[in-house]
Amino acid sequence: MRTLWLLLAAPLAAQQKEVIVVTGTYEPVPLEEADRPVRSEPVRGPQTLISNSPTDFLNRDSSVDLRQRGSHNIQTDVSIRGSTFGQTLVLIDGMRMNDVQSGHHNLDLPLAMESIESVEILKGSGSTLYGSDAVGGVIHFITRPPEASEFRVRTGIGNFGVNQQRVSGAYVRGALSQQLAATRDFSTGFIPNRDYRNLALTSGTQFKGTSVLLGHSDKPFGAEQYYGNFNSWERTKTWFATARQRIGERTTVSTAFRRHTDLFVLFRDRPQVFTNRHAAKSWQASFRRWEDLGHGMRLHYGAEGLHDTIASTNLGNHSRARAAAYAALDARALRRYSFSVGVREELLGSADSQVSPTAAVGAWITGNLKLRASLSRAFRLPTFTDLYYRDPANQGSADLRPERAWSYEGGLDWNAGGRLRGSVTVFQRRERDGIDYVRRSPTEIWRATNFQSIRFTGVEASAVARVRGKHLLDLSYTGLTGFQNQLAGIFSRYTFNYASSLGVASWQTALGGDVVLRARLGAVQRFARDPYAVLDIYAARTRGRWHPFVHLTNLSDSVYQEIFGVRMPGRAAVAGVEVKVW
Repeated sequence: MRTLWLLLAAPLAAQQKEVIVVTGTYEPVPLEEADRPVRSEPVRGPQTLISNSPTDFLNRDSSVDLRQRGSHNIQTDVSIRGSTFGQTLVLIDGMRMNDVQSGHHNLDLPLAMESIESVEILKGSGSTLYGSDAVGGVIHFITRPPEASEFRVRTGIGNFGVNQQRVSGAYVRGALSQQLAATRDFSTGFIPNRDYRNLALTSGTQFKGTSVLLGHSDKPFGAEQYYGNFNSWERTKTWFATARQRIGERTTVSTAFRRHTDLFVLFRDRPQVFTNRHAAKSWQASFRRWEDLGHGMRLHYGAEGLHDTIASTNLGNHSRARAAAYAALDARALRRYSFSVGVREELLGSADSQVSPTAAVGAWITGNLKLRASLSRAFRLPTFTDLYYRDPANQGSADLRPERAWSYEGGLDWNAGGRLRGSVTVFQRRERDGIDYVRRSPTEIWRATNFQSIRFTGVEASAVARVRGKHLLDLSYTGLTGFQNQLAGIFSRYTFNYASSLGVASWQTALGGDVVLRARLGAVQRFARDPYAVLDIYAARTRGRWHPFVHLTNLSDSVYQEIFGVRMPGRAAVAGVEVKVW
């Protein structure tokens, strides 16, 4: 599914912009030239008015399965094509955000939404480009410098004690730009012990070829039902800093630091019974360069270094380092044919390594139809929780092997002049040594275990239509089947919570050129569970200085659980106003 429609505050008859994709390719290319299925969603502008959190831009794709433990991205596991939450890689400006303690924290984003330009979703293996964890796909949050100086404030209130504030300011002068943004969102909870407070701060600075991004988030929340039938409480904090330097047109050097802390209390009213404290740190550095070989061919190559540490009252103190190098050849001819092949080797220490090759091909067989196919290998290193965690109900295993997977896919894209687009993709992922917590009876504890073989097969279909210049209709469906030849007599905690059937219908329009309206209906059938559907509607005025908005979520008042045993909120509403002060 590869489409992007930018809906602006003015009437939607504006011309469609060329979309440049940077995820799934070694350099930015127009979306239609990518040979891997990538979806790009704009975030800035009126889209921020009709969204509550960055995760609102992920649930518009039927291949992305959000498994939330609360609203407004308090804690969200993300799955692509049936992957587990640890098998999806999350990036900010090309730098890794995945947490070495646990994949449950991968979407603890240290970003205010006003600092995000777009979100790109790569479906299928991405380890050749990004290394560990990109088994099911990649979620890439991309920031951009502001285009003009401005200052905005926003506030909103809703049921369940929801109270929101946002503030953002930008300064642009010549080659220098600076943006500061802050978000505060809290709720008393829709049931007892499901209260939360979400704070995010972001600073982005750019001068010529140098850019620096600083971010922080702080999320204390009641964790009722999150990890079992306990009145738990948790607080996570994230600090993130990255610097990127462009050297000429062909070379980029980037560095990043991420620190994440997790304070977990099993019984909120009795913290002395069981309390865990974790502090994880990650350092990253990358070098990327390309060479023009002529005749439509380019050679891309680079190297990366990563170092992770954790200090934990439960997991102990551990560290690991790894280095990687990659090379890829990209060839394009006659604006009709494209071919890319690449390989990455990641050294994990102790003479162990993982090699991740990939190959992709595309061909426009007519002016409207494009065929594409790809194959790739991916891997995932076990988290420190997988390896070392222990409590009365769960036990990690220090002997776990890295997960490995081969992915195969073929697809057909149809573009009828920009107003109507369609796409169909058939894919399969074959995993070896998949990691999950399993047990043979309800009386046993959950133990981290390597599965010998797992296979997922699925189909994706999408259609996007622009009607009369004002209406945008986006339909998508993903069907998935998982097979595990060792499952007989074994209970799986995470692997077989996948969505076997997921459909999304989204409609967006402009009313009178003054109001943007968006509706989303999502229907999900999870493996061996009852189906459910959720309807959300968002509306906002986009012209002038004052921008009132309203968000209506779960209008169907559905009773559902995205993670087994964790109840999600019923019907809710948030209303407020954004003011363009300057």
